[in-house]
Amino acid sequence: MRNSELIMMVLLLAVLSLCKTNSLACNEREKHALLRFKQSLTDPANRLSSWSLTEGCCGWAGVRCDNVSGRVFELHLGNPEDSGTSTLVGKLSPALLELEHLKFLNLSLNDFRGTPIPSFLGSMSSLTYLNLWGASFSGLVPHQLGNLSSIRQLYLGGNSGLYVDNFSWISLLSSLESLDLGWIDLHRDIHWLDYVSQLSSLSELYLPHCQLNNMISSLGYVNFTHSLTVLSLPSNNFIHNMPNWLFNLSSLLVLDLSDNSLVGQIPSTISNLHNLNYLNLSVNMLIGRIPESLGQLKHLEILSIFSNFLCGPIIPCQLGNLSFLSYLDLHGNKLNGPIPSQLGNLSSLSYLYLYNNELNGTLPRNLGLLSNLVALRIGNNSIEGTISEVNFAKLSKLKSLGIYLTSVIFNVSHNWIPPFQLQRIFLMGCKLGPKFPAWLQTQRFLQTLTLHDVGIVGTVPKWFWMWASNIQTIYLGYNQISGNLSQVLINSTNFDADSNRLVGQLPHLSPNVVLFSIANNSLSGQVSSFLCQKLNERSKLRILDLSNNALSGELSHCLMRWQSLTHLNLGSNNLSGEIPESIGSLFSLKAFHLHNNSFSGGIPLSLNNCTFLGLIDFAENKLTGNIPSWIGESTHLMVIRLRSNEFFGDIPQQICRLSSLIILDLANNRLAGSIPRCLNNISAMATIPSAIDDKFSTLKFSIYLGFQRSSLGYREDLILVVKGRKSTYTNILPLVRIVDLSCNNLSGAIPIEISSLFGLQSLNLSRNHLMGRIPENIGGMKYLESLDLSNNHLSGEIPQSITNLTFLSYLDLSYNNLSGRIPSSTQLQSFNALDFIGNPELCGAPLLKNCTENEGPQGDENVEGSERSWFYISAATGFIVGFWGVCGALLCKREWRRAYFKFLNNIKDRVYVVTALKWSWVCYHFRRYHMISMFGMSKGLQPGRKGGKR
Repeated sequence: MRNSELIMMVLLLAVLSLCKTNSLACNEREKHALLRFKQSLTDPANRLSSWSLTEGCCGWAGVRCDNVSGRVFELHLGNPEDSGTSTLVGKLSPALLELEHLKFLNLSLNDFRGTPIPSFLGSMSSLTYLNLWGASFSGLVPHQLGNLSSIRQLYLGGNSGLYVDNFSWISLLSSLESLDLGWIDLHRDIHWLDYVSQLSSLSELYLPHCQLNNMISSLGYVNFTHSLTVLSLPSNNFIHNMPNWLFNLSSLLVLDLSDNSLVGQIPSTISNLHNLNYLNLSVNMLIGRIPESLGQLKHLEILSIFSNFLCGPIIPCQLGNLSFLSYLDLHGNKLNGPIPSQLGNLSSLSYLYLYNNELNGTLPRNLGLLSNLVALRIGNNSIEGTISEVNFAKLSKLKSLGIYLTSVIFNVSHNWIPPFQLQRIFLMGCKLGPKFPAWLQTQRFLQTLTLHDVGIVGTVPKWFWMWASNIQTIYLGYNQISGNLSQVLINSTNFDADSNRLVGQLPHLSPNVVLFSIANNSLSGQVSSFLCQKLNERSKLRILDLSNNALSGELSHCLMRWQSLTHLNLGSNNLSGEIPESIGSLFSLKAFHLHNNSFSGGIPLSLNNCTFLGLIDFAENKLTGNIPSWIGESTHLMVIRLRSNEFFGDIPQQICRLSSLIILDLANNRLAGSIPRCLNNISAMATIPSAIDDKFSTLKFSIYLGFQRSSLGYREDLILVVKGRKSTYTNILPLVRIVDLSCNNLSGAIPIEISSLFGLQSLNLSRNHLMGRIPENIGGMKYLESLDLSNNHLSGEIPQSITNLTFLSYLDLSYNNLSGRIPSSTQLQSFNALDFIGNPELCGAPLLKNCTENEGPQGDENVEGSERSWFYISAATGFIVGFWGVCGALLCKREWRRAYFKFLNNIKDRVYVVTALKWSWVCYHFRRYHMISMFGMSKGLQPGRKGGKR
């Protein structure tokens, strides 16, 4: 009985102790301080609704009080949902200073509207924990925070508007154990490491995205050698070798130096970090081999060194000893040789990424024994051989499989039942066919299926369409898959079956479909039947590509049902009729292709409603009328391709307002008038093409495949006539700059303003009625690769500046009235004579007609005369300066004058002595020779002979 009473008493005391916090008497001064703090904030989610005068502050949301004194010592006001719905908005009130016993303050992920961190926080000396992470502060981090002598955990990161000018105050926080200043600009103080290294208690240091550019300590050492366990410095600007002090951090568990520009090799001394379990050196410029000493890091669980320049054999055998390794990512290097069989010993390995290297050989069979493997990607290597059931024997946990751009051949039995249930399959450029893989139907949880260019030949099996209805993304392009789609319902969010042998009418689409691309097949039937199909709800379709089929009929007003469309490609079919006005209801349209059909009529006025339109391709139709002037209001337009139609009238001046235009192709129409002089206002053509400034990216549509950093998507392509031939542009299309106005009735002169289009790569004005001279400054278009001005009435000489076009590889100036000498340059003389033919007054190489003395560009004579004048002027100036430079010094300096004449006297004496001696020597030898001659004659000898008469 007593025991039970005792137990009841203990339980009662426990309950009372739990309830004591709420029953504590709140300090009135602190209560009113918290209410003033609340007044400075906006609370849209009513998170602070319990903060009222009627209740004690120790029971308020986020407030913690001391169980004995009732004083507030913790405020937990961080945004719990990391969303705008529960964010506190406003500014920090100095009323917090009245919370004298506050040790814990968390205001993370709220919105303080870019206000500075208040300096009064540095006076809250009791704080041991301060978290302002991602709370939208900006400005200078106050030096007063260095007064927080008791602080142990300081988190100011995630506020990209903050910066530090002098970091010395951080060294005063002697108790600091964890520091996060991510996304704060620290580059102003080059001694940041010296200050941080004085924190002998520091255990965790997080400084990502801080614009740091130096990780070398001026002291040559750091003080946190034995305390630091986490060092995270990714996404900075370190451009040097890995410093030696790193490898003295014997307690380090996590080292992240990814996304910098570190150079040199990975030092073998990395084995000193024997406690390391996370190592990330990805996205740097490291070279050399992976050191064998990495195999000594027995506790390593995650190793990521992708996107460097590492070479040599993939992995030393010693890495096979890392029994705890679960994540290995070496993709995007230059590793060569076979995949080592030792990887099969990594029994804990879950993720293996080896793609985008130079690996060869076959896939080791013992990789199939990695029973914990979840993801495997080995694409874009030179791996070959056969993959069979043995390679997947124990991979029961495998969820992602990526094998692409290799010579691997899948050879599994028709009735094979894999041990895994995949979620993502990415097979591309390898050999999976010719039969459709039957084992796919055993995969019940598949989300992404990519079988791109894998050699599948034959009809889609009957089970496929029902089985595939729940798969989110399907890519089957570039095979030889056949089958009739007339009765098929596509339910996948993304479906791409380009370049196959599919026939029949277009399939039915579920409203859930976002991307549907079935170009380059043999589908037929009326396009209106597809556009007018019944939908139970509003369609989500954004990408529709039906190009290069045999579809017929007219576009109906049912187009307005597909208002989510951003990309519409109906090119290269048998469509006809007029473009309907209903096209203007597609307000989100960005790219519109109708090329190579038989559309007639004009461009509908309603198209002006498509304000996001960036690409128009109506080439090779029967469209007529004027090019509408409102086209200049479509400020997003980057591509206008209207070639091979029947447009007439002038080129509208408003087209010059399209500052983003990179391709203007109006060739082969009946346009008249002059070329607009304002083309130099098209700034995208007047600047150098850059992959960084890619406005064309707004036309891209990417789909995440579920693999690490991998995606497929829909990219625009265009057929352009450049350098006299048709080519399809896809990947480099954003970098192309073209103006093609050929085969029209344009007249007048070529405007000199066109030479201001410095970024232009191809200019074709051929087959018009242009007159006048070629612009003198055409040589300023330094990126020009193709220039065609043939079949016009151009006259005068070819400008000398054309020799500056060093990238020029295609030139046609034939059949004009050009005259004079062809300017001399290696570039121009390398072209064919046919490129200059039809200009009777033109002479010089590569033409066979030689130039006479009176022929040739006047500019050359002026240049020669100018050079001759400058030669005489330079010679006269040099003589005057040289003469008076010597004589002037002798006239002004008596000592120099005496020394000079003394020097001349000495020279004169020496010359006299040498001359006298030489003269004496000559006279002596002459007399001697004369005496010998006289003596020889007296003996019957002739000079120069050794024998006498016979």
